[in-house]
Amino acid sequence: QSNYAASKAGVVGLTRVLALELGKYGVLVNAIAPGLIDTPLTRKLPEDVQEKLIQAQPTKSMGKPEDIANAVAFLSDEKTMFITGQTIYVDGGKSIGAGM
Repeated sequence: QSNYAASKAGVVGLTRVLALELGKYGVLVNAIAPGLIDTPLTRKLPEDVQEKLIQAQPTKSMGKPEDIANAVAFLSDEKTMFITGQTIYVDGGKSIGAGM
């Protein structure tokens, strides 16, 4: 897990640094960190593995691709033009430590 955690931390750090460096040019930089999402890849997992992952979620469900799209739409809206350097976790609460 250490390599996965380090890569995720790197994305968060890169998002913040790029927001600092590019803000003066009017560029906003944000990231979306998806959790367990129902995709063709997750559907290939054995049923028991899928169920174990779902049960580890605070919501006891998988997210949908639309959940990610909604976060992208939110960040793309003119009303959010003062948001930069942020990572939005679209993970059903998993990142707050539930099930750990």
